[in-house]
Amino acid sequence: MSGHPRISRTERAILELLVSEGELFGLQLVERSRGVLKRGTVYVTLGRMQEKGFVESRTEPPAPGAIGLPRRLYRPTAYGVGVFRAWSRAARAIARLQPHEA
Repeated sequence: MSGHPRISRTERAILELLVSEGELFGLQLVERSRGVLKRGTVYVTLGRMQEKGFVESRTEPPAPGAIGLPRRLYRPTAYGVGVFRAWSRAARAIARLQPHEA
């Protein structure tokens, strides 16, 4: 990968939740995002984030007698946390540079 990592608004929202709350399922991310994340795109975004190295996942051990596919839990990698924190610092610095209305 050349240059700095690119991070979308959706990826930032996911990382913010994972950094602050820890390991979560995709639907928990949607629920806790207060409308920012959509059910139809969260898993595609999580897959892309996994390819970029921002998050990692594991399959939840199935409960005895459980039916259906096991759920997948997502958590930020150290790299993902670092990218999120660097982006947050940069956003705050840029906000301070913007002219303020008198």
